[in-house]
This record gives sequence, C-alpha cells and structure tokens, in this order.
Amino acid sequence: MSFRTKLLLVVLLTIFASVSVVAYGVTHYTSVAFEEMGRERTEALVAQFKKEFVQRGEEIASQARNIAEANFTEKMAIDLPRPNADLSTYFSDAHGAAQDHGLDFVEFVRYDGVLVSSEQFPARVGHKNDWVTSVKDWNETPAFLRKEELPDGVALSLTVVRTNTTVTDRILYIIAGRRLDQNFLASLVLPAGMRALIYTNLEPSFVPASLLGEKIDADQVDRFAPLVEQLQKQPQPLVQTIDWTRDPADAETFHAIPLAGRNNELLGIFFVGSSRRELVLLTRQILKIAGAVAAAALFIGLLVSFWISARITKPVEELAEGAREVATGRWDTRIEAHGHDEIGQLAAAFNDMTRTLAAQKERLVQTERVAAWRELARRLAHELRNPLFPMQITVENLQKARKLDAKQFLEVFQESTATLKTELANLNTIVGRFSDFSKMPAPQFVRVNVNEVLRNAVRLFEPQFNAVGKPTITPELFLTEPLPDIDADPDLLHRAFQNLVLNALDAMPAGGTLTLRTSERDGNVRIELADTGKGLTPEECSRLFTPYYTTKQLGTGLGLAIIQSVVSDHHGTISVTSEQGHSTTFRIDLPQRQAGHKVTLREAAPESTAKDTPSTMAAASD
Repeated sequence: MSFRTKLLLVVLLTIFASVSVVAYGVTHYTSVAFEEMGRERTEALVAQFKKEFVQRGEEIASQARNIAEANFTEKMAIDLPRPNADLSTYFSDAHGAAQDHGLDFVEFVRYDGVLVSSEQFPARVGHKNDWVTSVKDWNETPAFLRKEELPDGVALSLTVVRTNTTVTDRILYIIAGRRLDQNFLASLVLPAGMRALIYTNLEPSFVPASLLGEKIDADQVDRFAPLVEQLQKQPQPLVQTIDWTRDPADAETFHAIPLAGRNNELLGIFFVGSSRRELVLLTRQILKIAGAVAAAALFIGLLVSFWISARITKPVEELAEGAREVATGRWDTRIEAHGHDEIGQLAAAFNDMTRTLAAQKERLVQTERVAAWRELARRLAHELRNPLFPMQITVENLQKARKLDAKQFLEVFQESTATLKTELANLNTIVGRFSDFSKMPAPQFVRVNVNEVLRNAVRLFEPQFNAVGKPTITPELFLTEPLPDIDADPDLLHRAFQNLVLNALDAMPAGGTLTLRTSERDGNVRIELADTGKGLTPEECSRLFTPYYTTKQLGTGLGLAIIQSVVSDHHGTISVTSEQGHSTTFRIDLPQRQAGHKVTLREAAPESTAKDTPSTMAAASD
C-alpha cells in the first residue's frame, strides 16, 4: 500500500470517526434529555394523579360528613338501638343519600356492624361488616381504596367511612365511595404523547376487561399481562418499554405504580405511558443529518487529502525515482527542491549527496584504474620474470659456448635451445591466460541440463581423484532429479565448473571429500560445491573474486574471476562460505530463463575435449 493511499485512508477514517463520535454524542445526549423530560413528565402526571386522588377523597369525605350530620341520619342513629327497631324502614335511605350527594356507593352500618341500608348491594342488608367496627375513630381516617362487591361483580372504590357525632352512645357508620375508573382518568390533564391507564386488580389472574383507559386497542391489552403478573408477585414501581410493532417509533415506555388498599393489598395499578415516537424520529433525523454531513465531509476530505497527499508524496516519489537512478549508476542525478520545509531540505540534502557521490566516484574510478594498472604491471612482471631469467642464463651460456669446440658447443646449443623453447612456451601460456580473460566471449544461450554439464566436468578429473601415489579424493554427487533446464551457454558453464573443481582439488592436498549438489529454489537453479580443505579467512572470502588476487604461491588470480564473469553473464550470483581449517562451499544461483535473449531450443552438455583436460585448465583455476 502506497504512502498516498495510507494518508488518504487515515484522513477519511479520521473524518468518519469524528462524525460518528459527534453523531453518537448528539444522539446519546438527546436520548438522555428525552428520557429526563419523560421522567419529569411522568413524575408530574403521577403527582397529578395523587393530588386528584387526595382531592377526590376529601370530596367523598365531605359528602360522607354531610350525610352523617343530616337530620335523617341522627334520627336513624337514635331509632336503631331500640329493641323493636324496624330495619326495613331505612332500606332505601342509602339510595336517596347517594343520589343527593352524587356518590356511587353509600351504606349505613349499625353500631354492632349490621348493614342497615346499601345503595350498591341491597341484598346484603342484615349482614355484618366486622371490618367497620374494628376501627375506633373513622372520622380522622383519609380515603382509601377498597374492593367493592356488587350483585354483578366487583368494583374498585375510593372509600371514606364516617360516623355520626351527635349521638355518642350508639354509633352509626356511613360508608361512602366513588368508583376509581375511566371517569377518574378523564379528570387528568395528559401531556401530548402520554396516556394514563388503571388496572383494577380485583381478581387473582389477569383480566383484560380490568384495564381501563382511552386509546386501548384490543390487541394491546394482553401485552400488559406480564407487567401485571410481575407486580402481583412483587408490588413495587417498575419501568418497561413495550414495542407494539417492528417500528421503534410505535414503542411506549410505561411507568407502573402499584395502588394498595387499607391493608396494603394490591388493588390497582396506575400506568403512565410515554410515546417514544418523538425520540425515535428525532434520532433518525440526527442520523440522516450526520450521514449527509459525513458524506459531504468525506468528499471534501477526499479532495483535500488527495491534494495534500499529492503535494507530500510527489517530492517523495521524485526522491525515490532519483534514488533508483543513483542505484543504476547515474551519480549525477538531481531533483528539484521546492520550498524550505522538511521535504525541500531532504531534496537539497539528496542533491548534495549525489554531487558528493559523483565526485567520490570519479576519484575512486581514477584510483582504481591506476591501482588496476599497477597490479596488472606487477602481476605481468612477476609472471614474465620467471621464464625470462632462465632464458637470460641460457643466452649467456650460449655466448660462453662459442669458445668451446664444436662437439661441446653442439651439446650446449641443443640443451639451451630446449630450455628456450620451454620458457617461450611458458611465456605463450601466460600471455594466453591474460588474453583469454580479456576476451571472455558473450554467452550463446541454449536449453541446458545443469546436472549433465556438472557430471561431464567432474568426469574429467576422475584420474586425479584416485591418482597413484596421491591422497584419494572422494566425489559425492547429490543432484536433484528432475531438475528444470535453464537458458545457458554450456561451454562457459563447463569451463566455470572445471575451475571450481580444480580449486577444490588444490584446497585438498591431503585428500578429502568433494560434494556437489543441485536444487531448485524460487525459480532459480542452485549449484553447490563443497570441499573439506583448509578453508579460508573472512578477508580472503571477501577478496576471492577480485581479478589477480590469489591465495596460492603460484597463480595469476584469474580463475575465480573467470567463474564470476561467467555467472554474471548468465545473470546469476555466486557466493562463498568457509569455515577456516575445515571446509569451503561455493554457491551459484542461475535463473531458469534469460529474459530478452534469443535461446536455441536444444539441450547441450559438452563432453570433455582434448583442449579442456585438467592439465591445460590448471592454470586458469588460479
């Protein structure tokens, strides 16, 4: 991934993350604000319910007190304690009192708990209500919820009990009440998006008809059953959201407040519902706006980041291109420096570096050229001095032989000419070696089986491996079969392999093992040649492929330079590893195909020839 792409991604991800965080924060705090507002509205509605509850109770208490102080009530209270009092005389008084005072429930109970008159359940007249007589002072007791039994069922009543105050020896109880039903809910002022419901918990199980309120669909009633059952088990306030449909905007959050009776029994549940539509719609609007802002910000950020990245990466790309040109040998490469920022300073430093490198290269080339000529002159002088000295002695002997007789002169002449021929042949060999190195032919690529070329090169040295009177050298070949053919010049490879084997033989004067391996690695063919000789030092390994450098007392230092030249012409690599005193390993990696070169589709594995015998190649191995 390029730097420009990374920069674009970082900018876009930063913008996206920022917009997402802002959108989340706005949505979260909006939700919290709505929840807080809903909680406040719910608390206000509950407070209104309680206030209405107390107010209704006071109104009922006032009506009950008026009934208790009425003349017919005092007359009833005086007459009922008589032994022969007729209860039927007062049978309809509760009905009249209820109509006169706008009450739903009115009952008169005698001092002993006997029901004298009942508006809601006349058939119970004569029955005893012991719960009434259990309280000594009803006049100070506020209104309370009560389960009111009716001829056709039950009802939830807001009830007040009062007693007559004029006749103290015989108490008359007045039980007055009103229904706590939908009419009670109608008196509440509901904010928009809220509704109030009452469930009269007068049966042991959930009864859908007991849920009272407006805007209740039949299919919604059953959804309250779990809430009611939970409160029946544990009567304490709870909050729960009900999803009416798959659309979250249709959901409602209900606060359930249990309503207890005089003995703390659960007689009803007050539900306050808050619609979540406004919150959901606002959240959706915020998300839409955030999406639009994100899209616009990403588009603008894309343009800006592309512009910025182009300004940043273009100089970097120019630097990279300049570095590649320097790597190819163009030491005079220059790049344009724009501005005085860090990139401009880097460009200026790059130009300074290339100027310095170019100057140093020129000096180095001149120095190396002089050193190379000096080394060549030294090596030539050394090589030529060896045959020239005996030639000089031979000529001097010939000059001295002129004073001898003919027979002695002839003997000296024959011996001297033989010596001169031998030394001239040595001179010719030396000149030939230097000429061969200077005229390395260009490779002619054909399809070559490396294993076969390697076998032919080793086969030439079989007589030397087991030469009489010399230590034995054991060749071991570990050649991968099948090995892919490569594009190569078989004659040059043959020559390089011969030189490697000769070097290995020279490194093992006391005998040893010569190991040859071939393998395929990453599209290349690897040739490894290892000996068990005395090894090389790290310094010798680093200079081993330098022309005219040799570790031998007698040698030109051209053998390994020729090998490296052959490998380089095949676009391969050669390396050496050595453990001093134990072994040395040469590794050659050659590509399977030579791109851009014409290749003859034939295999070539040169056989040994007369001119490529070990004796004639020994000199080149140096």
